[in-house]
Amino acid sequence: MSGARSGPAGDRGPSAADLLDFVRRAAADQELIASLPLDPQGRTWVRLDGPGGSEAWLIGWPPGAGTGWHDHAESRGAFATASGELTERSLAVRLPASGWRSLELHEGVDRERRLARGRGRAFGTHHVHEVRNGSTAEHAVSVHAYYPPLPLIRRFSRTGAVLRLEQVERPEDWQ
Repeated sequence: MSGARSGPAGDRGPSAADLLDFVRRAAADQELIASLPLDPQGRTWVRLDGPGGSEAWLIGWPPGAGTGWHDHAESRGAFATASGELTERSLAVRLPASGWRSLELHEGVDRERRLARGRGRAFGTHHVHEVRNGSTAEHAVSVHAYYPPLPLIRRFSRTGAVLRLEQVERPEDWQ
C-alpha cells in the first residue's frame, strides 16, 4: 500500500493519514451513514472493513453520549464526524505503556476540539482522549479506524490533575 509506514513491532499498515482519508470518505457516504440503527438511549456501532487490515467502526451517539477517558494502546487511529457534532477532549502527554495506576498531570496538557460534520482528526499511539456528543437533542454519527486492530483499550478516570487507570478492556469486551 502506498503511504504505508512501519508500525508497532515492525508491522506495516496504513498510516494515521491513510486512516484519516478512509474515515473522511466513509463519513461522506450518506447511504452508509443512513444504514446505522440509532438508539435514543445508548451508542450503537457496526464494524466496517477498514483499509490495509485496520479495524473500523461506524458509531451512533445519542444526545449526551460519551466515551469517558481512554486510549487505544499501541494503535494509531482517526475518526471523522458524519452527522451532528462531537467534542474531543485530549491530553497533550504521552503516558507510560504500563506499570502505573495513577499520574499527576501538568498544567497546560488539556486540549479540546469540536468536530462538526465532515471534520476529522488522526492520532498516534497512546493518544488519551474522551469523545462526547454534547447536543441535548441531536444524534451524531462518526466513523473510526485503528491500525493495528485494537489489542486493548485502557479506561481512565480523572479528578482535577490526577488521571487513574481504572480498567483494561480486550476486544472480546466490545465485539
